[in-house]
Amino acid sequence: MPLSKTLIAAALLGVATLSSPGFAADEYNTSNGLTAAGAPLGMHGVDPVAFVNLGNRIDGAANHTAVHDGVAYYFSSKESMDRFTADPAAYLPQNGGFCTFGVSVGKKFDGDPQYAAIVDDKLYLFLNEEIFQAFQKDEAGTIAKAEENWKKIRSTAAKDL
Repeated sequence: MPLSKTLIAAALLGVATLSSPGFAADEYNTSNGLTAAGAPLGMHGVDPVAFVNLGNRIDGAANHTAVHDGVAYYFSSKESMDRFTADPAAYLPQNGGFCTFGVSVGKKFDGDPQYAAIVDDKLYLFLNEEIFQAFQKDEAGTIAKAEENWKKIRSTAAKDL
C-alpha cells in the first residue's frame, strides 16, 4: 500500500476511535474485547431490564443485543431488549456500571451485577460482597457522594484515579 494511503487509513482509524462514545476515557465499565455487535459488553452480560424489573440477576444472550452509547448489553428476551431500547435510562446501571462505593471515594472499580441494589428504581453495582455490605450501612450517603464524584471523574481514565 502506498505511504499516502497508509497515512489516510491510519488517520481515519484514529478519528473513528476518538469519536466513538463507547471508547471515551472509561466512561463505562465494560468487559475486554468486543461483542458481535462491534461494541464492548456492559454489565458482564446480565440483562439490565430483568434485573431492574425482577430484582434478579438473569444472564442475557448475544442473540438479544442492543448497543447504547457505544456499549453492548445482552438481554434474556426480545421483550427485555425492546423495553431497554425504548427507555435505556430506566435500566442502565448508575455511574457507568462502575462500583458505586468506589465512585463515592473517587475510584472506578469493576461493578459486578452479583453485588447490586435497586434504590429508587435505579440500579447500582458493587465490586464485591464486602463493599456491598459497606454500602448497605449508608446507602443514601454513598449514593450522594457517588453522584457528586461521578460528575468529576466520568471522563477520567480509571488508571488515572
